[in-house]
Amino acid sequence: MSEATPHDSWSNWIRDHGPRLLLLARQWTRSAADAEDVLQDAFVRFWRHQRELPGSPLALLATSIRRTAFDLARQRTRREMRESVAGEIPGPEPLFEVPLEGAERVAEIEQALRQLPSEQREVVVLKIWQECTFDEIARTVGCSPNTAASRYRYALQALRKRLNRETNLPSKAPSHV
Repeated sequence: MSEATPHDSWSNWIRDHGPRLLLLARQWTRSAADAEDVLQDAFVRFWRHQRELPGSPLALLATSIRRTAFDLARQRTRREMRESVAGEIPGPEPLFEVPLEGAERVAEIEQALRQLPSEQREVVVLKIWQECTFDEIARTVGCSPNTAASRYRYALQALRKRLNRETNLPSKAPSHV
């Protein structure tokens, strides 16, 4: 991961890190549009006020994205309670965009990810797609590095078990789920 420097332009920085950060935001939002809004709000806040802070800029931004997404969820819950008469609320959009031939497997993976406890799911996303260390993950989610590592290990075990059962694979799954 590259560190932000005063000489970096915001457009270069978001170009280099945007897709991974958008996927991270997507873990805590209901739609791709919400994830884009969360990323934009968190990134603007980061770029204006936090990029000069010590520590990993991506870890700081991940924390900001998480907080912004939780704020959006609280706002939405309040609004939905007020508008509950309006009808049924649609379910979440898919997490990944893929060609049709991989859509079935992606759907299985998304479903398995959604079935994980939120604490495990966010650690998997931070570790795999954000390439954060367990120390960075611990600071982002507010736990110890050992707890972050345990959540990651338990999540991978659960994913292997679910994905093997759903596709009737042998019990020995590759270690890279």
